[in-house]
Amino acid sequence: MGNKEKYIRVGTTLYKIVRRPLISGDYIEEKIIWSYETLRQDYGKNNLPEIEKYDGFCIIPNHINYMQVYGTYLNQYEPVNHVPCEGEFPYICMFLEHIFEEQIELAYDYIQLLYKKPTQILPIILLVSTERNTGKSTFLKFLKMIFCKNATFNTNEDFKSQFNADWANRLLVLIDELLLNKMEDTEKIKNLSTAGDYKIEAKGKDRREIEFFAKFVLCSNNERNPIIIPKEEIRFWVRKVSPVENYLTDLKQLMEKEIPHFLHFLLHRELSTQNESRMWFNPALLETPALNKIKKYNSSKIEIEMASHCNEMMELTGQITFRCCTKDLLNAVQNAGLKADLNQIRNILKDNWGVHSENNSYYTLYSQRFDGELDSVRKKGRFVEIEKSLVDKILL
Repeated sequence: MGNKEKYIRVGTTLYKIVRRPLISGDYIEEKIIWSYETLRQDYGKNNLPEIEKYDGFCIIPNHINYMQVYGTYLNQYEPVNHVPCEGEFPYICMFLEHIFEEQIELAYDYIQLLYKKPTQILPIILLVSTERNTGKSTFLKFLKMIFCKNATFNTNEDFKSQFNADWANRLLVLIDELLLNKMEDTEKIKNLSTAGDYKIEAKGKDRREIEFFAKFVLCSNNERNPIIIPKEEIRFWVRKVSPVENYLTDLKQLMEKEIPHFLHFLLHRELSTQNESRMWFNPALLETPALNKIKKYNSSKIEIEMASHCNEMMELTGQITFRCCTKDLLNAVQNAGLKADLNQIRNILKDNWGVHSENNSYYTLYSQRFDGELDSVRKKGRFVEIEKSLVDKILL
């Protein structure tokens, strides 16, 4: 028994290295806190096994030149057990092409950066579809197969909890069935996705600061509002996934066998993109109809009505700008059957649209009669000038 069992001491805490059996028949290595009293009971006080000693833990991600020990510190980041070797990976290729379609090269770049540059900040991936059997959850499992214990599954509740020690030091945080419909939830994910440091907290232990490098990959059956994404936000990569036509029940096992070949491909592949933002990708490359759909749904009805009215007037007049006072927009919104007040209109114009009133002077206000004809009236007031490019961005 003494030759098989292994113990380590990190700081002043004793750990036993165990191999926990999995349903698949494999084992996963874990460190569990042990006590010296139990150790003496098992071995006798004069026959204690050798114990490796470390001053503390560190977290240094590396998949290619992995090191378990840095000086007197034990690396908590886990090695990826796959050994890259040359070969084909048709099932992985087929699966990723199904998920990412025309953006497949970006998907290869994303996974390649995860593998070769694990500390690189990357966009938040969100896969959506109201339909079942699309492969969304399988994509999360695929990432878990590649990066093993460095990827963890979370629930919505886990993410909201103040205790984060079980996921804050991982490479990937995977959330299936996402539904975070409060702005504070969105802000938390957004801030974490670009954070360099983060405070980790476990039950009964003091908070401590760590270097944070986790990436978020999310899935949802809600295509309209799984999470609040403001129209100016550029940190999300949202894809709508279609149902799988020919479902393979053993796809997961087939892809797992191909992972060494896939990693060899990523090691030697040239990236199709360059580092053009803090999240590597140029935001324009990640803009999709699925992302715009969520952004549009999250815009307020009042704001959408304001933008629609301005757009309609510009189309009728053939102009690329529209002049009006705050009161004019309020009347248009109220005529559409929405409840609003001047403060709401002013706040949207100022905070969301970034437009301000001109000096008190004359302007021409256009409106449409019930018969469809265009009316115009000369007015004086503190008007705003709204450009078509701004309206088009709001209406997407």
